[in-house]
Amino acid sequence: MNLNYEQLVERINLWNHAYYVLDNPLVSDAEYDLAFRELLALEADNPELVTPESPSQRIGLAPIAEFKKVEHGVKMLSLANAFSLQETFDFFDKAAKELDVSPESLAIFSEPKLDGLAITIHYQHGVFSYAATRGDGQIGEDVTHNIKTIKSVPLKLDTDTPPEQLEVRGEVFMPKAAFEKLNRLAGEQNTKVFVNPRNAAAGTVRQMNPKIAAARDLQFIPYGIGEYQGEHDFTRHSDIIDYLVSLGFRRNPHCYAFSGSFAAFTDNYQQMEQLRDSLPMEIDGIVYKIDDLATQIVLGFIARSPKWAVARKFPAQQVTTQLIGVDFQVGRTGVLTPVARLEPVFVGGVTVSNATLHNMDEIERLGLCIGDSVEIQRAGDVIPKVVKVVEQGEDRQPIIMPEDCPVCASPVARTEGQAAFRCTGGLICAAQSAERIEHYASRKCMNIVNLGTKLIELLYSKGIINTIADIYKIKLEDIATLEGQGEKSAQNVLDSIEAAKTTKLSTFLAALGIPEVGEGGSKNVAKYFKSLPAIQAASVEDLLQVPDVGPVTANSIVDFFHDARNQAIVADIINAGVHWEDEQHEPAQAQPLAGQTWVLTGTMAMPRHEAKALLESLGAKVAGSVSKKTNCVVAGAEAGSKLAKAEELGVKVMNEAEFLAAFRF
Repeated sequence: MNLNYEQLVERINLWNHAYYVLDNPLVSDAEYDLAFRELLALEADNPELVTPESPSQRIGLAPIAEFKKVEHGVKMLSLANAFSLQETFDFFDKAAKELDVSPESLAIFSEPKLDGLAITIHYQHGVFSYAATRGDGQIGEDVTHNIKTIKSVPLKLDTDTPPEQLEVRGEVFMPKAAFEKLNRLAGEQNTKVFVNPRNAAAGTVRQMNPKIAAARDLQFIPYGIGEYQGEHDFTRHSDIIDYLVSLGFRRNPHCYAFSGSFAAFTDNYQQMEQLRDSLPMEIDGIVYKIDDLATQIVLGFIARSPKWAVARKFPAQQVTTQLIGVDFQVGRTGVLTPVARLEPVFVGGVTVSNATLHNMDEIERLGLCIGDSVEIQRAGDVIPKVVKVVEQGEDRQPIIMPEDCPVCASPVARTEGQAAFRCTGGLICAAQSAERIEHYASRKCMNIVNLGTKLIELLYSKGIINTIADIYKIKLEDIATLEGQGEKSAQNVLDSIEAAKTTKLSTFLAALGIPEVGEGGSKNVAKYFKSLPAIQAASVEDLLQVPDVGPVTANSIVDFFHDARNQAIVADIINAGVHWEDEQHEPAQAQPLAGQTWVLTGTMAMPRHEAKALLESLGAKVAGSVSKKTNCVVAGAEAGSKLAKAEELGVKVMNEAEFLAAFRF
């Protein structure tokens, strides 16, 4: 080709951009392959020439051992959902009222909601730096090794004046054609077949080996920016998209701008619904945003979502199939949940062979029997569910709750007045053990910081721990000999276990996972009885004297501590050195909300258990429903009936920001 190294890199990157971003190939595959081989030969002979933006660097990374955590400088928020035209319009009508303008005056920008995985990509002085997943919005995982393989992601921004820092946020997805090719090859090789393009994209991004990701045709399309240090002064969201496209990113097809009238939303949605099946990628809705950035700033956010953007989801898909059986799964608290076994059917983008039936009351309500034809519904990532019986089967069989636990053979019992059936095996039931151990060690319980879910599952699978008491019997070699572990990490775990032996009685009670006994109930019981022996000896009548403890909770505590197997496990834990001071010795603190009743509703950025604990520390009672006696409701995103009830009764309502500003000292 007679090009120098820099020219060759520039030429191949230009071809890549034309092919993978513009869908406009400039050269034949043979000419491209010849140039790429020439580049690799040059780099092999002159390794000092290799630059970060070289196309060879997309798959130059070695497999990683683990995903590192990345803290986002600016939170990656999720969007509120709307499921109808009226909900969509009402969302922006509410924003318009807050701005004191008409909805029609709002400039709306719509873009197809790609069904993929949210990713953030960081550039320093125009050069790709690192990429991470959304995670919980605050902390994600470093997936640089795989995102660099995506050919529609520039390794160097196409500009002579790159910003000092640019964080590009967007969606990684697998086109329909690539998904079909991947599954066709998987079928030929008798390997795993993915159920939909979204799962295939997510699974690919979480591969340890970037060569696997490079072999699959992932795509990236940006939808906005996070951190930015540069010279541009953007006034509209659409300006940001135009800017990103000018830097070399792919544009989301079929984006539109229109005024916020009811008719305009109707026309836009109908147009996108008609286009949906013809698009080369899966979409599960439309994202609507107020285009003006200054207006976005004025409106701000509620908890985890902005007040200026909403995702209009496409309707749930429903299909008919046959119920061929019912299995009963046992959860952490011993609740047996009936799960429908179905003739496999494709619905909502996935192949469904199981669906939740919730409980026996739901089965009775549906009039459901094995052998019936049923309608299945699935929307987005929601667990599939049986909606109704379409046709009764000829040889239909009734669904019967087993008398004994299918895992440990302990009797199954139902508390009067409750829908749930529970295994009475408690701490000895294997189906409950792993999750009970995870619950016990979790941050909001015993807070054994280095004993995480994956390690617990590994130790449990090896038979090293079977109950929560076994945590205190773990030896250094039990962990150090495991794959990916060593003596240092093993010692860190043992140190964490030792440090967590000092706790509170209320925390220990909550960590035991007694059915119907949460953080609030544990605190009340510990404060009333002040010692574990007193709680273990308490009768139902004694427990009913505790504030906010009813018959169900009282019976559950008595049943738990009267079981000899549970007694033995608790005794082993105490003998291992777990201890606490009496609850009465806890220092008193100001309780400005003493005597008040508060309600939490909606999705909040602050974990719900932390918000509840904060209110209780200030003296408030946290209730599950709104009444005239409620003093205040804290409403997060997507607050529903409780918020409506509060507004109807004239109860004071705070958003999360107001709540934290007032009480998180």
